[in-house]
Amino acid sequence: MVTLTAGAYLPSPLYPDYQRLFGYDDLVMTLLFATFALVGCPALLLCGPAADAVGHRPVLRASVLLAAVGSCCFALADSPVWLFAGRVGQALALGAATGAAQALIVRHRTPTARVGGPLLASLAFTVGTAAGPAASGLLAHYVPGPLVTPYLLHLVLLAWVWHRLHRDVPEPTVAREARRRWRPVRPHVPPAARKVFVVAGLNGFLAWAVVGIHLALVPALLERALHSGGPAAAGGVLGAVLAWSLPAQLAGARRTAQRAQYLGVAALTGSLLLLAVAGTASLPAMLGSALLAGAGHGAAFGGAARAVDARTPAEHRAGTGAALYLLFYLGSGTPAVAVGLLATSVPLTAAVSLTSRAGVPLGVLALLATFCLAVSERRRTGGARPSPTRRAGPAVDPTDR
Repeated sequence: MVTLTAGAYLPSPLYPDYQRLFGYDDLVMTLLFATFALVGCPALLLCGPAADAVGHRPVLRASVLLAAVGSCCFALADSPVWLFAGRVGQALALGAATGAAQALIVRHRTPTARVGGPLLASLAFTVGTAAGPAASGLLAHYVPGPLVTPYLLHLVLLAWVWHRLHRDVPEPTVAREARRRWRPVRPHVPPAARKVFVVAGLNGFLAWAVVGIHLALVPALLERALHSGGPAAAGGVLGAVLAWSLPAQLAGARRTAQRAQYLGVAALTGSLLLLAVAGTASLPAMLGSALLAGAGHGAAFGGAARAVDARTPAEHRAGTGAALYLLFYLGSGTPAVAVGLLATSVPLTAAVSLTSRAGVPLGVLALLATFCLAVSERRRTGGARPSPTRRAGPAVDPTDR
């Protein structure tokens, strides 16, 4: 999961270099980010249920191959067409793997493990998102072949992952008849989990939307507004956003999922306010916004994943997890599209400020929704407070039946 996610975010600090090299405008850059969300979302919908039906190993192997195709397209790119092809490969790979990897991680974690399955899955996703831009930015600055070397390293890591999949992930035992009966279906969210799913999806959408603004636009803002660009600086700022998410997720695990989401959404709303007011004109303000975004992302994202997992039966984990991550993907792609459309008529810095201001009411709505759910849950449980470590029992892989 870490390797696939890192590959999907390797290009982030390199886009200004691609823009200078190929001469495309801001709208094309926006479409590159939109392509990832537009392709990754259908892949999540199709392949989440596929993992439940045919097993995790075939889906993960296909994801590794698609990721390799995506990295090859970026390494060989001589026009924006290759960049779009690479984004399609990366989106298909990560979209296909997300539900299967999350369900597999949860399956192999016991209720007594120090780090629960849902938290471990979200940590893996976050580590990859942070490591990708940080590594590519440093490699592009200090190693020859800045637009090729990061992808060659990724291909080596993918070969290692392929080998580990063969050794460590068991072959599915689903009957051939069951595989033939499988058809792409809409992921099913169990009725008992739907209220929790809606609120967690809103909070997770906001978390990835705020992070998406930073991941998509920080490199260009550093270069144009602050004149302190370069892939290493951009990669460092992008890595810092997600680096703060990791301790926030670990700290949030000691609180209830609802409490973690409260704190996370509050920090995310503060990040949007700071970015809207001064973030595009001041490097300290941008860094402050990035740190708030990272901390808020960790608490809200981790809490949302834990809340949904605790209410989801084992046989629906891959499909429900894919549906939840669908909202996360939409969150990460929507701000970039909005800013790109605005940038066709106003400067990029103004477009970022307008988009950030528009996100503040969404943060307030998320806080209200989380509060209302907490009240509803207390009434349902007779006023008892849920335990921070309360989780669903160990998942049972349907392919073992």
